Amino acid sequence: MNYYSNGKLLLTGEYLVLDGAKALAVPTKFGQDLIVKTIKEPQLIWGSFTNKGQCWFEAVIDLTKFRLISTTFNSDKEGSAEQIAETLLAILTEAKRLNPNFLKIDGGCVVKTNLTFSRSWGLGSSSTLINSIASWANVDAFQLLWNSFKGSGYDIACAQNDRPIFYQIENKKPVVEQVEFHPTFKENIFFVYLNQKQDSKEGIAKFRESGRNFDKEIQRISEISNEFLEVKSITDFDKLMKEHEEIIASIIKMKPVKEKLFPDYELGEIKSLGAWGGDFVMVTGNEQTPNYFKNKGFDTVLSYQQIIL
Repeated sequence: MNYYSNGKLLLTGEYLVLDGAKALAVPTKFGQDLIVKTIKEPQLIWGSFTNKGQCWFEAVIDLTKFRLISTTFNSDKEGSAEQIAETLLAILTEAKRLNPNFLKIDGGCVVKTNLTFSRSWGLGSSSTLINSIASWANVDAFQLLWNSFKGSGYDIACAQNDRPIFYQIENKKPVVEQVEFHPTFKENIFFVYLNQKQDSKEGIAKFRESGRNFDKEIQRISEISNEFLEVKSITDFDKLMKEHEEIIASIIKMKPVKEKLFPDYELGEIKSLGAWGGDFVMVTGNEQTPNYFKNKGFDTVLSYQQIIL
């Protein structure tokens, strides 16, 4: 059995999507697959592989008692093998709770996951995993996400859709609408990796600390999401990006990324995506844009066509 889930980028609605703002999100050409093969031993033998084909995490789970037997983790960052294995076990346990027949098999299985993007990029190594496990277990992926972690769920929606989407939470339920997002100025849009993976939990915690009512901001961000689809010129697109940045900056009390890191960038606008402070930013500009960022030490500069599905 083979399952594949798309990576994700949130173009509008970061943070406020948690409180009902309409967000524009796009699936990426990068993602993760999950391959399951049955074996005779009553074990789940798990191997996670990078986009370079290197095994970075392994675990063996006893399926009769559903407990961890062994684990190894080939990295000096992001916690320990035990922590990652416990997280995996928690996801699988929740999937079993949602579908008691999951993993009730004669024998066991070998599971291999393969990323097609760098783990550091923050394109959804967790969400693609959860979505694929949900498909394998035949359970609702949003339920599995919310019972195992926190988050808006837009990343799950991207994992499941091959086109841009509007994503909104209404009455604690996800509402997903496929949309047409084909800016005529695609060649002027780039995505730059900021050389550090951002923990969205921290950003969400900071957002929640304010305790303010953001109804007005939610309404305007939802309008901007709609306007992103209709805008005809790069100049108007830039204005929307700048306004969006200012709204979120005022809420989370953080400087916009352009002001903080790239105050001398004059070729267009820069917008944070998802959790501010890391991962990718969306940039408008021209053929000189990649060189500007590479000269500042940001080597991963992808065109719209290279990253967006």
